[in-house]
Formats: sequence, C-alpha cells, structure tokens
Amino acid sequence: MFDGRAPIYLQIADRIRTEILDGTLQEGEQVMSTTQYATTYRINPATAAKAFAQLVDEGVLHKRRGLGMFVSPGAHDQLLEDRRSRFFAEVVDPVVEQARVLGIPIQDVVTRLTSDVPLGATPPRPEEEGTS
Repeated sequence: MFDGRAPIYLQIADRIRTEILDGTLQEGEQVMSTTQYATTYRINPATAAKAFAQLVDEGVLHKRRGLGMFVSPGAHDQLLEDRRSRFFAEVVDPVVEQARVLGIPIQDVVTRLTSDVPLGATPPRPEEEGTS
C-alpha cells in the first residue's frame, strides 16, 4: 500500500484526501482512528497521527472530543479547488510555456486537447484536413 518515496504520513494524508475527493469518504463521516489505521496497515500509530494532524491543520478533518476524527464540512470543495489550482500550476502552465518556447500557437494546443485524436498520434494540421 505505501510504496512511494514520500514519507508514509504524507501518503496517508494524500490517500484520505483522494477518498474525500472521489466520494469514498463523505463530509461529516467519521474516519478510522489512528489506532485502527496503524493496526490495519501495520504502521506506527505516531505516523498515522502525524497524517491526521496535517489534515486537521488544513481543515480537512476535525476532531470531536471523545468520538474521533470526522471529515470537515466543505472539505471536498476545498480539496477540489486545491487540486485544480495545482493542476494548472504543475501541468497546464508548463505546457503553455513549452508551447510558447516552441512557437506553437495556444490555439493549436487547445485544438489538440479537444480533438478525438488518440494519445500519441499526430493530428492533421488544419490545412491538411479535407485533402484526402
């Protein structure tokens, strides 16, 4: 389960974020306790606690005294906005910059992204379409 190079507590936090985003965990739903998490995945309880503390600091989880940890109201939308922002910063912006460096008009990039061309295939240039 935890096989990435990132520290295990970060992998746990990312997994919980993903479960909130994909609907596996709903807002207001209780999450596994740190002890349950540690037992289930055979990790140190302090590692699970560190992941949960990070999510509490971010406002994704909140603690109800005597009851446990719960997904915070608005967590889904907060995470979605964060992931969308990161997507543009980490994926789209570098593509736009590389297209600029290569002299590729942004409209060509948009056309490629919205076309039905299979991945890895080269789409026909607009002047080549209809010349069959």
